Parts: sequence; structure tokens; C-alpha cells
Amino acid sequence: MQLKDKLVVVTGAGKGIGCAMALNFAARGAHLALLDLNEADLAQTADLCKPYGIRTQNYRCNVASETEVIATFQQIAKDFKRLDVVVNNAGILRDAMLVKQDNGQIKKMSLEQWQSVMDVNLTGVFLCGREAAEHMVKFANGGVIINLSSISRVGNVGQSNYAAAKAGVASLTVVWAKELARYGIRTGAIAPGFIFTEILTAMRPEILERVLAQVPLRRGGQPDEVAQAALFIVENDYFSGRVLELDGGLRL
Repeated sequence: MQLKDKLVVVTGAGKGIGCAMALNFAARGAHLALLDLNEADLAQTADLCKPYGIRTQNYRCNVASETEVIATFQQIAKDFKRLDVVVNNAGILRDAMLVKQDNGQIKKMSLEQWQSVMDVNLTGVFLCGREAAEHMVKFANGGVIINLSSISRVGNVGQSNYAAAKAGVASLTVVWAKELARYGIRTGAIAPGFIFTEILTAMRPEILERVLAQVPLRRGGQPDEVAQAALFIVENDYFSGRVLELDGGLRL
């Protein structure tokens, strides 16, 4: 797919990887529908994209709310009269051990910690992917759905919720590739390792050093490098239903 004048929807577009996605797609001449809960962050991303001369529209949307997602995608379709690419990037962390004994007390991952991550990281991907696919089918121009998985999908200590959600995202990508190919819709997933977003940069230096020492390339990735993977998925018309691992050689 050639991106010039296409419409790309990016969830979680206010910061980090989502912002980098928006900038890289804008540089290719794509118009943008930017989704996030934080309107100030959305405005900042939109301002960064302005020099590329493309059209941007911001939408405040909770991807875990079916009502909001349906309404938002209906509005996007009405505003732009097309929908070509959606990047399901929005996600949260609520890390905790399944059970942990501390001074004789057993602490457990709470249902709220589990459910909040599943709601955003898995159900949110399902809802946005479903609504995007509906409008892509209606517009009959094909399309691409990109889901953000994670290296943690194979299982990472302290992340029962996150790992399960990201494994589910990878599976959805395969299922949708098989179901949606008849409409000219392709799918792809990206599984980043340690990427320099706010979460990584907030770590204490000594902890960050230990974390990055596990990576064969001895560094964390940059949001732009994740965005470049998304560009590859969109622009390579034979890519569908697979997960691109972007982890510097790390295997958990």
C-alpha cells in the first residue's frame, strides 16, 4: 500500500510509540485520525505532524468502551470518507506477581489489575479492530490492521495480565488475517522488547542497566524503530498474519 493521502488511525497516539507512529505515517503523506484519552497529548502530537502538510483530527476515546469505540469510528468514517490503516497501539501496565509472600503475608494480583489490563490491551484491540474492519469492508478499498503485541507474550515474571493480553493480540492477528483476506484486508503485529518510552526512562539507572544488559545489542529500542516496522507491514502487500519481533535479539 502506498501511504500518500491514505487515512491512518492510531490509538494511544498522545505519547511514545503512538506519537512516533503518527509522525512516521505523516512523513509518508498519510492523513491521521489520532485517538487517546489525554487531549493535551493528542494536541501535541497533532502539532508535531503539521509540518508535513497532512490533515489530522483528534478523537478522545477510551478503547475499552464499546460505545465510545463504535461512535469514534463512525465519526472518523464520516469525517474522512475512508479508512485504510489502523494501528492498535493503546495499552497499559498493572504489573504484579500472581501471589507473593511478604513478611508472612500473601499478596495476590487483584482482579482489578487483571481486568483493567485485559480491557485495554486485549478487548480494546478487539473493539478497534472490529470497527475498523467493518468500515474497511464498507469502503471496499482493502486495508491494514496493525496490533501491538510484546515480547512479554511468551511469559514474563510479574505480568500474568499483560502477557496473557499480548499473547491474545498475537492470536487475533492470525485469525483476522485468515478471516479478512477476502476483503483485501491484511493484518500484522509488532512485538517490541525494551523500548525507550516513559516506562523505561523512568527506571533507576542501575535497574535500567541490568535490564538492557540482557539484550544482545546492549541497548533499548527507539519508538521510531517500532514505527518503521509498522511502515514495513503497511507497504509490503504480501505481509499478513505474522508477528514482527523487535527486541534487539532478546528472548524472554
